[in-house]
Amino acid sequence: MSDDPEPLRGRRKRGLSEDERTLWEMVARQVKPLRKKSRPVRPHPPMVTAEPQPDKPTATPRPMPPVVMPKPVRPAIPPLVSLGRKERSKLSRGRSEIDARLDLHGMTQGRAHQALHHFLHRAQHDGLTFVLVITGKGTIGTDPERGVLRRQVPHWLGLPEFRSLIVGFEEAHVGHGGAGALYVRIRRARG
Repeated sequence: MSDDPEPLRGRRKRGLSEDERTLWEMVARQVKPLRKKSRPVRPHPPMVTAEPQPDKPTATPRPMPPVVMPKPVRPAIPPLVSLGRKERSKLSRGRSEIDARLDLHGMTQGRAHQALHHFLHRAQHDGLTFVLVITGKGTIGTDPERGVLRRQVPHWLGLPEFRSLIVGFEEAHVGHGGAGALYVRIRRARG
């Protein structure tokens, strides 16, 4: 290799063929400019034509499919987090207030689901921080159908319709109902 710049001086800049120019114009029309000011359009330099090669057949340009812009991504549903050890300790010892309580004892699943959604929505609207949801333990006898709400309420709280209302939840302290109740932290409403 030599450092002689002489071979590069003799090269001419190749012009665009008609197919390349058409393709470039199609791409340029689909692009949004980054600047608000538009640049002046420069006229195309005169087209340089090369001698046609008899051996190569010319291909017809295929139309470019339109560029499809992806839809804006919705913010992901916020994940649930457990209550911090300090928060749980303050709630169980009565140092932090439970702002409201909801007792679901004796309700059907449909009614309990509706009551829970309404209660949490109202708690968020009112700016509450911690609420207690009482499901009941449902451990009377050996009937496997008992304690349906105790099993269902944590499942419901994980659904998207509730995750926008709550930050997280955890089983309550024995003094507040233990396994038959849940501390629920309410998510602040967006301004």
